[in-house]
Amino acid sequence: MTNFTLCVGTSGTSVWFSRDLGETWNRPYSESGLYLEARVWALSAHPDRPGEILAGTDSGVYRWREVDQLWTHLPGPFDADCTWALAQDPNNADVIVAGTHPAALYRSDDGGRTWRTLHATLAENCVFVGKPRVTQVLFDPAVRDTIWAGVEIDAVHRSRDGGTTWERLDDGLLSGDIHGLAVVRRNGASTVFAATNKGLHRSGNNGDSWTFQKLDAPWQYTRTIVARADGDHVLFLTNGNGPPGSTGRLLRSRDHGASWQDAGLPGKINSTPWCVSSHVADPNIVFTVTNLGQIFRSLDGGDTWTKLDREFGEVRSLLLTPTDS
Repeated sequence: MTNFTLCVGTSGTSVWFSRDLGETWNRPYSESGLYLEARVWALSAHPDRPGEILAGTDSGVYRWREVDQLWTHLPGPFDADCTWALAQDPNNADVIVAGTHPAALYRSDDGGRTWRTLHATLAENCVFVGKPRVTQVLFDPAVRDTIWAGVEIDAVHRSRDGGTTWERLDDGLLSGDIHGLAVVRRNGASTVFAATNKGLHRSGNNGDSWTFQKLDAPWQYTRTIVARADGDHVLFLTNGNGPPGSTGRLLRSRDHGASWQDAGLPGKINSTPWCVSSHVADPNIVFTVTNLGQIFRSLDGGDTWTKLDREFGEVRSLLLTPTDS
């Protein structure tokens, strides 16, 4: 049986850990290497590095090693900025791409020991948030060396050469306020999804153009779109009435994102659902968390949900990963 670590990254109370699927929680003290009041925008783990977690914070990237129970700072040229997005190459755990606020992209090829700037042309200013920020980085699951980046507020950016060059993709987008990205494979073809403040968009031509996909929902605001860990047929999409919002729904698709239904989170939802996480070691275990800290667990792949007793403050990231090999 796989032992899991569940991590919640918060805006102001660092990272919380649960090793019993959310029943109990602990937060390592600052002596562990990460400030107790850190803002943690992103979390990442790689199957080749069980027991190791990366965190994107308001002071750069940190690495947690379960065996040591310690956080180690991985210094980079972006330490003075907030690291809002992290992704690791599925074929090489040492390749990490970080996205920041203000918006910029960086790549490490040696596990975070050194970093280089990726020369994407990202907007320097925007309405609403002032300075744009990279909200997600995604390695394409089917096309090696293709990397996607969503920017709030500056559309979708795509690199086909591992990050050396980038293209800005906004044809058909109702909004350049990108919150989440997913690449879904079906019958050998890819569909790219972009979650925005004005709704879900999809592309059947690798992001060259986008089509708005209206949801049967009271609100069109979407935040995270992610496939359940056992494949691309089941997807989850977080949907609510704004950031942080006062209510929302988790939507589920069983047909590769063609249609969406309410996943049925129980009780009164206190804000927009924000993150979803599962793992291939047991894809029936799925977690979602709202922006203002409610956490829900499913043990049957998303058919039924339980609200956990613990609630956090503002939550920005969520990760389910095996504790060890």
